[in-house]
Amino acid sequence: MKEYQRKGLLERVNREAATVGASIPETIELDGEEIQLRSFVFEIKRRETIPSGERERVETAKRNLRRERRRRLDRLETEEMSYAEGERLAESIVGIDRALDALEQLGPVDLEAEQRRNEAADRKRWMSFLRQALGHDDDAKRRF
Repeated sequence: MKEYQRKGLLERVNREAATVGASIPETIELDGEEIQLRSFVFEIKRRETIPSGERERVETAKRNLRRERRRRLDRLETEEMSYAEGERLAESIVGIDRALDALEQLGPVDLEAEQRRNEAADRKRWMSFLRQALGHDDDAKRRF
């Protein structure tokens, strides 16, 4: 592969909108183990929230995908290969990015913390209502 071709592939991989229209690879090899990446991502995304037992699995998958992306990018930047090999490698990097984007959009969901926040807001609204109903709302304003 010529240097200008390598630069073009690297630019394509690092482009902000590189994942638009890209598909998640059906499978990917991570540390010698073949992973059914597309089905894993779709299985996780179809749920409204990530169950607590799955959170660690998703975080581990994201770490492994980032590490594999870095390895492949390093190969694309430094190793001698044909342009066709470089294109396949670039395409796999974009596919990893697409999977990472899908997993990152899920965000951490802490149901217990969300429930505590909701309960605290409910208590605050209730206390505000009681102060108003009992006529203590004016006293609270004077103290502050």
